[in-house]
Amino acid sequence: MEATFSSTTARGYWNQTRGSTDEARDRKPSSLSIARPSKFVQLSLARTRKSSFFKVLSAEKEQIHVVEGSRVDELYDALVTRILPLVSVSSNPNHKLLVGLAGPPGAGKSTLAHEVARRINKLWPEKASSFDSQVQLPDVAIVVPMDGFHLYRSELDEMENPEEAHARRGAPWTFNPLRLLQCLKNLRMHGSVYVPSFDHGVGDPVEDDIFVNLQHKVVIVEGNYLLLEDGVWKEISSLFDEKWFIDIDIDKAMQRVLKRHISTGKPPDIAKQRIENNDRLNAELIMKSKKNADIIIKSIDF
Repeated sequence: MEATFSSTTARGYWNQTRGSTDEARDRKPSSLSIARPSKFVQLSLARTRKSSFFKVLSAEKEQIHVVEGSRVDELYDALVTRILPLVSVSSNPNHKLLVGLAGPPGAGKSTLAHEVARRINKLWPEKASSFDSQVQLPDVAIVVPMDGFHLYRSELDEMENPEEAHARRGAPWTFNPLRLLQCLKNLRMHGSVYVPSFDHGVGDPVEDDIFVNLQHKVVIVEGNYLLLEDGVWKEISSLFDEKWFIDIDIDKAMQRVLKRHISTGKPPDIAKQRIENNDRLNAELIMKSKKNADIIIKSIDF
């Protein structure tokens, strides 16, 4: 069945060939387009600095379909326009639309995820028109960062090579993917779950800090390794209804990460060593999972 979604805000259209709901997880990457002039979308992201640009791509076999707009708002609205029609007022209170947003460090995953969620929550009352307009509806979209599933520092201390474990923190094996998998399965089964956040000041997860409840219809999980094909990560990836990937030149991403390290107090030479010995290695691995995405959001510098 072919459905065309329109957005007056985005001033364009998503054209998407979709199957039934049951087939959504197994579908091939979609062909997407927006009827706009050939201009990149200017984006000023707090965490990726200014003068950044995003455009949305979707790869189908060897063809690349580009979604472009003249303003960053059009990009966000286009992504929301893709998601919002899929959010249903289901009779099943446990029903969720799970979006996996992956990409290397410095790509802007958190910023994108939170802005898309914010706009969905803002537009939801218009979609849920059956509700009394005087009733304040609860948020339907929420972001779950993968950072909360880091191993604790005490767990790294117990590894065979604690020094290496701390130096490589952020690599796939310094996370607890089994716990993330179980949380997502519980969410599918029960419709609500407590998940940990991550305290960057302390350097450890904060237990049960985020509550995904029955009212949440869209859950955007953002993290580096969500689309990997190995072991438990592959099982995690299979649970997402939508798979998004933010693509970026690794050198540009590492420049952003370098600034982030320095801003948290690391001396420049130590920050550079961490990038070369850890962050870049992780980014190179993450980039290999790009092919598993439904949507590729390509980030470039102006």
